[in-house]
Amino acid sequence: MAEFVMKRKVEEAGLSDRFEIASAATSREEIGNPVYPPAKRMLEAHGIFCAGKVARQLTRADYAYFDYIVAMDQNNLKNLQRLIGQDTEHKISLLMDYTDTPRDVADPWYTGDFQATWEDVQRGCDGFLSLLQG
Repeated sequence: MAEFVMKRKVEEAGLSDRFEIASAATSREEIGNPVYPPAKRMLEAHGIFCAGKVARQLTRADYAYFDYIVAMDQNNLKNLQRLIGQDTEHKISLLMDYTDTPRDVADPWYTGDFQATWEDVQRGCDGFLSLLQG
């Protein structure tokens, strides 16, 4: 969800040409799968479409290439450490770190509450974009 929400926010700000936004899994369970159907429905309910997106795993090359690696939760952070090692360039953060309530994004995989996740992603992306705009 966060990839597509952030892309929308950047587009609405007229900054699409200044950003490359992509998402990647930190585990292998969903590699090759499309966006989880309830997440896709939540995005579509807000006019955001993600057709063609399939999960791929984050790599060390991603760490070298991207300026920021934004994780959703502590589990992602643990997996990132396993995949990348030390965050020597201080690129890794949690999405909710860019809000006034730093914590994990509500995980709908366990709760089924995609609305709470939508709200967290909105707030996190707003805060992150605000930081990037300086």
